[in-house]
Amino acid sequence: MLMNFTKITLVLAGLAGSVLFGNVDDFERSQVGKTPQGWECSKRYAQKWAVELNKEKTSYILSLLKTDAYGSDFNTCYKKMNFLNGNISVKFRANSGEGDQGGGIMWRVQDADNYYVVRFNPLEDNLRVYYVKKANRSMLKGANIHLDGDKWHTLKVLQNGAHYTVYLDGKKRLQGSVRIFPRAGGVGVWTKADALSSFDDLEIIRK
Repeated sequence: MLMNFTKITLVLAGLAGSVLFGNVDDFERSQVGKTPQGWECSKRYAQKWAVELNKEKTSYILSLLKTDAYGSDFNTCYKKMNFLNGNISVKFRANSGEGDQGGGIMWRVQDADNYYVVRFNPLEDNLRVYYVKKANRSMLKGANIHLDGDKWHTLKVLQNGAHYTVYLDGKKRLQGSVRIFPRAGGVGVWTKADALSSFDDLEIIRK
């Protein structure tokens, strides 16, 4: 049965005085065929982001349904919020794409051209962390990983000050430090070029 609500959680951390505020956006209350309320999706390259029922007809998901992007063009859709430190995770599935596939999480989003992003590309069999500044992408870390591109996978990033740690399907894969965007920003999902992908259960825990 579809659950028509957005899950809200309040997590009390083990350290005294440390409180984590989190929520999971499962898109169950979003209007089908529309961009979720409160999200800002790029209108470049005739992109269309929308909520749809998944193939199994068990839950609603956010998908990039079409785009004219190619090469080094990016497809972005994010929530404006004040995320500085904490955890972000999302389920994703690569639906199609000849030049690119897959996608990932964008965070500390200042605007559509300035943010951090971690993504997995099943065409290239790699996981990479980048910063995008003034729409130009620079790689921070990368790892070669093979996964079934037709299945759902889970990405997670932990940010604490300048330090980040990335997990893919529950395994720690990458970590490092970056100080390009020291201020809080938005959180969202991302693909490149013609990669049409779906996302579900975006969990954001801020501390």
